[in-house]
Amino acid sequence: MERAEAEVEMAGNGDAVHTPHSAPPTAPSARVSIWESVRACGVWGRDVDKAELRRRVVMPLYARRAVAAAVAEKDEAAGVAAAAAARDEAVGGAEEEDGLEVVTPMVVFVNSKSGGRHGPELKVRLHELISKEQDIRANLRIMVAGGDGTVGWVLGCLQELNKSKREPVPPTGIIPLGTGNDLARSFGWGGSFPFGWRSAVKRYLNKAVSASVVHLDSWQAVIRMPEGEITELPHALKKAEPADQLEFSKASGSELTEKASCYKGVFYNYLSIGMDAQVAYGFHHLRDEKPYLAQGPVANKLIYAGYSCTQGWFCTPCTASPQLRGLRNILRLYIKRANCSEWEQIQMPSSVRSIVVLNLDNYASGKHPWGDLKPDYLEKKGFVEAHSDDGLIEIFGLKEGWHASFVMAELIKAKHIAQAAAIKFEMRGGEWDRAYVQMDGEPWKQPLIQDQSTIVEINKVPYHSRMINGDS
Repeated sequence: MERAEAEVEMAGNGDAVHTPHSAPPTAPSARVSIWESVRACGVWGRDVDKAELRRRVVMPLYARRAVAAAVAEKDEAAGVAAAAAARDEAVGGAEEEDGLEVVTPMVVFVNSKSGGRHGPELKVRLHELISKEQDIRANLRIMVAGGDGTVGWVLGCLQELNKSKREPVPPTGIIPLGTGNDLARSFGWGGSFPFGWRSAVKRYLNKAVSASVVHLDSWQAVIRMPEGEITELPHALKKAEPADQLEFSKASGSELTEKASCYKGVFYNYLSIGMDAQVAYGFHHLRDEKPYLAQGPVANKLIYAGYSCTQGWFCTPCTASPQLRGLRNILRLYIKRANCSEWEQIQMPSSVRSIVVLNLDNYASGKHPWGDLKPDYLEKKGFVEAHSDDGLIEIFGLKEGWHASFVMAELIKAKHIAQAAAIKFEMRGGEWDRAYVQMDGEPWKQPLIQDQSTIVEINKVPYHSRMINGDS
């Protein structure tokens, strides 16, 4: 696990709770109904027997010791040695494990800072519900208690299992603790942490044990800069290794100079460039400087809305500053369509001040800017119905703040631009010395060069993430 804030706490009963701080299966529904929100308030969790739930989510002693040792030493080999020692200590351990009924072991990641900071209380409750003994590997399932950023970080760690061909990769479910919770909404886990959460937690775990598994596309963004560096690197990005840079250069057909720098990151929901990312950047800095203002999802949304009014998206004329003009001044868009290897340039609408690349149907706390498009419109535009596992990604634009507000209220649709299997943005500064970019809610300031291009290329990761379908 690369993220420095991750830690593992062992409960008094020995359960491992990871805490990072910051027929074919039925597809999950795109929307979270009011009825589902009411159900999440807790009454429906009371019919889940606590003892039975503990019996179904168990982890063996050797696995608990392996996790603790690997995290403490930051070394996988230490975990392997601890597991072997625990097995040697057990008397008749193999026979006991062989005799266990097939169960679904559970590992839960809790972000203690998400949303209303319910993490510490939730962790205690999970310790009460998760059993001491688990027979792992084949039936292992992951639950993440946090927001979209936490879920994305865990999915990124699990991707390493795919890369090293260490299958099966366990599927992931979600307990929504964040502000937006768009991943949770998209896979049927609800959009907010319920008031009657003690009973609801039982329901979350019970669903995670038996629910079906569905797939999720993930997308890698590679940023190639002719010179300079990104000074405030978000968790979503990391500097590419020399071997990766060589691979990216070969794929693009252009060599990186000595002054050039290259970054890469993976997103699951969206990447955006423009005013929405600028507002997000300012909001994140304000929240870091004055954490007492961010006391929960509702407070976060109110602060976010108020802050957006100060950034020129609503009231400042577009000609007042180069930073407030349409993105067409600095950005060119190229796409590869499905089953096509050639780049095709797509004209950017002059009024667009924010461009969003969207993988899920849910965006910005459960909004649906792409919309439910009718068959005749899809045919006219050359689109297909959007799904989170179809190998395609949707591109839409937002104009001024008023347009974005009406789109978020679902009174109108966003500006549909394209649907693609791969995307390339070419940015040149001109009068702009920077642009703002965000990826799954993590914004940063992207330096631009006046007469040289910064390239952002987006391609699908060659394997799916496996998600537990909370709707099933």
